[in-house]
Amino acid sequence: QVQLVESGGGLVQAGGSLRLSCAASGLTFSTYAMGWFRQAPGKEREFVAAISWNGATTYYTDFVKGRVTISRDNAKMEVYLQMNDLKPEDTAVYYCAAKAFRTSRRGDEYNYWGQGTQVAVSS
Repeated sequence: QVQLVESGGGLVQAGGSLRLSCAASGLTFSTYAMGWFRQAPGKEREFVAAISWNGATTYYTDFVKGRVTISRDNAKMEVYLQMNDLKPEDTAVYYCAAKAFRTSRRGDEYNYWGQGTQVAVSS
């Protein structure tokens, strides 16, 4: 059974940092691209970042470029999202997701999802 478990969310002041982690199990992690998505209250889920199976390629949405870094450790079967200079508009539930083979910005192309971790940024 595939499981993706996010952690690291919390309440932080604007300008602060958080590092989200996602631990995977039940899949051949190194063959999956990984992505982070977020969903704010009343809004649709949106793409944040993605990383290829070997970590060589990363993608970011425009509103996080320069503030967010996605990385992975295939030996630990984990993916991370380092978020700096957080803004109140970053407040959302953050989800990690796994997609077989190639990366994608489209959530509907991902095969597995975690349950999410809440990030709240106060002004």
